[in-house]
Amino acid sequence: YNLPCKYVIHTVGPIVSGGLNERHCGLLKSCYLSCLKLAEENGCKSIAFCCISTGVFGFPQREAAEIAVSTVKEYLKTTGSDIKVIFNVFKDEDLMIYRSVLNHQAL
Repeated sequence: YNLPCKYVIHTVGPIVSGGLNERHCGLLKSCYLSCLKLAEENGCKSIAFCCISTGVFGFPQREAAEIAVSTVKEYLKTTGSDIKVIFNVFKDEDLMIYRSVLNHQAL
């Protein structure tokens, strides 16, 4: 696929049906943590995340962004990691959400 990276880490986030609950939130957090740990174990200097579980999986975008940012922030703080984290978005709406969340939860 000619991607400019050494690895692709695939994760499957939770499918939200019948309303968002704590289990969904915990599973999404686990996706981000697992990817961060795997990237570091393989010597990656950076990692890019898409909006995991939003779209057809039905996770509300704002809540997903808040979990993504807070999980990364917590991981970097507790591990002392210097991995570069990129939040990759495709829609303008997601860009606005991530900008807002990042402004409130500075990494």
